[in-house]
Amino acid sequence: MKDTVVRKLRCAVYTLKSNAEGLEQDFNSLHAQREACEAFIASQRSEGWVLVRDQYDDGGISGGTLERPGLKRLLEYIEDGLVDVVVVYKIDRLSRSLADFAKLVEVFDRNDVTFVSVTQSFNTTTSMGRLTLNILLSFAQFEREVTAERIRDKFAASRKKGMWMGGVPPHGYRVKNRKLVVDEDRAAEVRWLFARFLEIGSATLLAREMGERGIVNRNGNPIDKKTLYRMLNNRAYIGEAVHKGESYPGEHDAIIDRETWDRVHAILQESPRKRAMRTRAETPALLKGLLFGPDGAAFSPTHTRKGDKLYRYYVSQTVLKHGAGSCPIGRVPAGEIEAAVIDQLRAVFRQPEIVAGTWKAARAHIDDITEADARAALQQLDPLWDELFPVEQARIVTLLLERVEIGTEGLNVRLRIDGLGGLARELLAGGIEAAA
Repeated sequence: MKDTVVRKLRCAVYTLKSNAEGLEQDFNSLHAQREACEAFIASQRSEGWVLVRDQYDDGGISGGTLERPGLKRLLEYIEDGLVDVVVVYKIDRLSRSLADFAKLVEVFDRNDVTFVSVTQSFNTTTSMGRLTLNILLSFAQFEREVTAERIRDKFAASRKKGMWMGGVPPHGYRVKNRKLVVDEDRAAEVRWLFARFLEIGSATLLAREMGERGIVNRNGNPIDKKTLYRMLNNRAYIGEAVHKGESYPGEHDAIIDRETWDRVHAILQESPRKRAMRTRAETPALLKGLLFGPDGAAFSPTHTRKGDKLYRYYVSQTVLKHGAGSCPIGRVPAGEIEAAVIDQLRAVFRQPEIVAGTWKAARAHIDDITEADARAALQQLDPLWDELFPVEQARIVTLLLERVEIGTEGLNVRLRIDGLGGLARELLAGGIEAAA
């Protein structure tokens, strides 16, 4: 019969003495612990146990912490796969904290390492030892959960009292003595953005204006639309603290008054499409300063009201000065002429010569732009157009059009090729988004 091959188990002894008293003696507590552990390893020689000669000792260091040089070196050897069994005199030599003990067991399990206490019959190489270990770890888990509950309860109680509980302070505030205080320079920016949003109702346009004004976050980065929405919804600005969706009076001063907050949120509750429709009538005429008649005279926007309905027109300056009949085209409905011009623009975007011209104009500013990039950028505008706010539509029309001439035989639209190049650059950079 062949002899059974016994796997060798490399055993490392760890010793600890919490205070330095007596360590100067020739035979101290660390020596006594090591001697007992080495004797136990020798008794298990038939099981394949062999002693690792490296010594892992900590003298004069508390067992209530894991910041021990000897223990750290032992854990490094375990991570390197050089140890199979950790042997200690008593369990409290390894750790006196149940939570720290659980952390050590995680390291042991991850590296298939067991440990033994020679005076307490604690041996995780046996089924009874593993059962005892699981019981201890259950108590450790219970301790962690209770601690976490205490922290959560304290945090919730503090928030309900309106206290600042740390983190990055909102734009417009700074932290002093663990409390939020108003930073007047940035608070002025917050007041401006709330007031400006009431005027234009568009986060897209507001984010662009903030960039033009040089308003940035604490890291020096531009404030994008997503961050802007978070600011507009941050109840800290009205002096409140929020915990799990519930608001409580805060200890800090408000930057925004309640009336402004309510008006802003009345706008935010509307969908972007409804907001765009609501502001169209308040927007300057799309073709103001661009539309000219067959005699070269400019057309000016005007409107009339019948009941609750608003009717918009463009009227020739010749007619305004000399009366009806002085121009073959006296006035045109604004909606019809604007729609006709936009339809022509959309058709123009698909023309190869326009795409090529746009590419050349954009290439002067973006070296690696391709003709395909320019074509894709112009095609983006078609489905995006109806989602844009009227103010943005008017800006783009002014950017693209040099002149629109209306005659008895139709329209003649003159483009700005350099404007097309600028538009392509904006689209590629994501600067034009659906108004919201």
